[in-house]
Amino acid sequence: MTKTKSPLLPPVFPAPWASEWGQDQFGLFMDLDYQGIQQRFRWIMPGSFLMGSPEMEAERWGDETQHRVTLTKGYWLADSACTQELWLAVMGDNPSHFTDDVNNPVEQVSWHNVQQFIQCLNDHYPDLNAQLPTEAAWEYACRAGTITAFSFGENITPQHVNYDGNYPYTKGDKGLYRKKTVAVKSLTPNSWGLYEMHGNVWEWCVDGLREYTTQAMIDPIGPEDKGASRVLRGGSWFYYGWNARSACRNWRVPDYAYHDIGFRLALGHKSGYLNK
Repeated sequence: MTKTKSPLLPPVFPAPWASEWGQDQFGLFMDLDYQGIQQRFRWIMPGSFLMGSPEMEAERWGDETQHRVTLTKGYWLADSACTQELWLAVMGDNPSHFTDDVNNPVEQVSWHNVQQFIQCLNDHYPDLNAQLPTEAAWEYACRAGTITAFSFGENITPQHVNYDGNYPYTKGDKGLYRKKTVAVKSLTPNSWGLYEMHGNVWEWCVDGLREYTTQAMIDPIGPEDKGASRVLRGGSWFYYGWNARSACRNWRVPDYAYHDIGFRLALGHKSGYLNK
């Protein structure tokens, strides 16, 4: 096992649970193999970014006040939303609506359902430290170093993002409306090797909705009190183009489930949430 000293690199690489690992054009990766089903994780280095949206961004919401955020710790993030295949292997059932392909993201899972899934994984792999990403960690990874409305630039098309193409982002052309989820990793990844961060399914975050201000933040996290609404990010196949923006925020009570809501795993630190 190789231990690294740089604060930008993982403290242990590879981890004991990793079945495959290495480095490619996107950076470091490790694969988790659960009963023959693989989930790849990508190393997200610590860094600083502008969270939220600038006032001139079209179709923005009022709760997206732009502010600088610094994440002091790196973390591993799944390169795709959790699939139905992995959920079924871990939990023994498939709650999803769109079951034509087990590689579709699992959906119709509440935040509480996801916590049960995570607990099962962590019981099986004590060194995994699986969790949901914080909202800040999610947006940082989605943006992948960009400051535009989307990680792909100032606009998107259904060729790259699964959303309701009848309602494109500002000045965009109408396009395909698939009316369902698509298999993970079937659309274009961002420059950090993360698939479908925009569209397909909304993704749960671990924290509740915090109020943005212009004040710079270090490792921010929203409310954690039991029963508080939890943040959803990324837009979905069911929503409009502007909902898929990097800065767009949504939220639901933690027992809410719908057929456009899924999640993506993060791997944090033994002390708890990613930013603690």
